[in-house]
Amino acid sequence: MRIEDIHFLIIGATKSATTWLQQSLQQDTAVCMPDPELHYFSRNYDKGDEWYLSQFGSAGDRRFVGEKSNSYMDTPGVAARIKQAIPNVLLIAQLRNPVDRAYSDYCMLYRRGEVGRDVAQYLDPRRATGGRFLNGGLYHQQLQPYIDLFPTQQLQVLLYENIRTDPQRQLDTVRSFLRLESELRMPPVTKKVKDKTDPIVSPGLRQILKPLKPVLAPFRNNFVVQGVRSMIAQETKYSPLEPDLCARMVEFYAPEAERLGKLINKDLSEWLSRVSAMKAHLRPAS
Repeated sequence: MRIEDIHFLIIGATKSATTWLQQSLQQDTAVCMPDPELHYFSRNYDKGDEWYLSQFGSAGDRRFVGEKSNSYMDTPGVAARIKQAIPNVLLIAQLRNPVDRAYSDYCMLYRRGEVGRDVAQYLDPRRATGGRFLNGGLYHQQLQPYIDLFPTQQLQVLLYENIRTDPQRQLDTVRSFLRLESELRMPPVTKKVKDKTDPIVSPGLRQILKPLKPVLAPFRNNFVVQGVRSMIAQETKYSPLEPDLCARMVEFYAPEAERLGKLINKDLSEWLSRVSAMKAHLRPAS
């Protein structure tokens, strides 16, 4: 296998159902995708092409080789590295309402015990100067290098919100873009990926048990360990995204969303125009 054999990359964004997209594509026997995010062109570039290619195993006769790494969206310099290594690669960016995305990302790290309960500390543009949560939704800035370097026909931009209305159509759109066999209609994955309502060990206890994680890892699927976990796991209660904080985030993202809409020729007004509805109905996102 050569690096030129890589047919496509799912570049992000984080918390935009890219894992759902990956798992849906993996159902096709013509597709070869490793399960973990490789982050080669972002975090692991110093490991070299040989390491990167070894992660794909034996692709065999599977003609569509690709991978998913959400860090490719928001890491500077990645677009240029990809262009140099795989100039003909197809790129897929699945984007989500940036307010929902930021809150979902916060909830994920809260489950892991990596952030505290004060959600405004991380999501309020007046207090959080950039950082992972707010910067992760600056899609116009993130996509501009790809648009500058790659022909428009090599970049597909999808909206997460379309999955909820018609997941099959979303998957069919991707399959058509990748030039997979159109007559083979693969159903999308139906089980929710990374469901926020799944019971977990509380963030505080997770931090206490963190030193034991390497020791317990080999026994993760042991019925005794699973039994103990089921007794201490519980559904997480997240800090809500209050209306005033939501409004400040909407104001923060509005100029960026407008620029992105013009850049990709898509109407993104629904992302930010229904502020009152978002205030009333926004819930912790998966």
